Amino acid sequence: MARGTAAPETPKIAAPRLSPVRLSGLRDDPSPEFRSRERYDGVRYWRASADGLELGGADFAECEFQGVSFNETQLRGASFRDCILADLYAPVFMAARSTLRDVEIGNPRLGSAELYEGGWQSVRIDGGKLDYLNLRGAKLTDVQISDCIINELDLGSCTATRVALKNCTIGALDFGGARLKDFDIRGTEFRAVTGLESLAGLVIDDYQLGLLAPLMAGHLGVVVA
Repeated sequence: MARGTAAPETPKIAAPRLSPVRLSGLRDDPSPEFRSRERYDGVRYWRASADGLELGGADFAECEFQGVSFNETQLRGASFRDCILADLYAPVFMAARSTLRDVEIGNPRLGSAELYEGGWQSVRIDGGKLDYLNLRGAKLTDVQISDCIINELDLGSCTATRVALKNCTIGALDFGGARLKDFDIRGTEFRAVTGLESLAGLVIDDYQLGLLAPLMAGHLGVVVA
């Protein structure tokens, strides 16, 4: 009797591990005086402006930002922990080498977002629009971006584990030199992908496979006639 062929096992895909940020007992600061390398704990900021300030190394813990503007604010090396940022606004957002841990970002409006070489852990972005999101060289763990429009997403040389892009619209995706594990982009639309040699660990759907097939064939020198 011939033995039946065993059905292939469905690969297990680990989703981002996220918990909602819950804040209580916050004090309102209607006229904040932000300074670099200062620590801010348990504060709610409403429609405040930090435009053009030097806030390198600032530490925000259990803070809520509602409609705060960070245009051309220098946030290099800043830290956001257990924070909610709603309606974040910045045509130029400068936060290289910053740390985000247990952070929720809702409906951001960012132009050029320089977040390279940073560390993200348990971060959720819902909605909004970003012209250019630079995460080159960043370390991303448990990150979910949903219903967001991103013109260009640069993930070159990043390390990403349990990341999901859900129902997003992305113009150009760059994975060059990235190290991916459980990086799920199913349901997200994209127009162009570069860094095809670094797609191991990417999770896609059948439709996206059709979009990637001619790019992969060209990358490998395969002629489809």
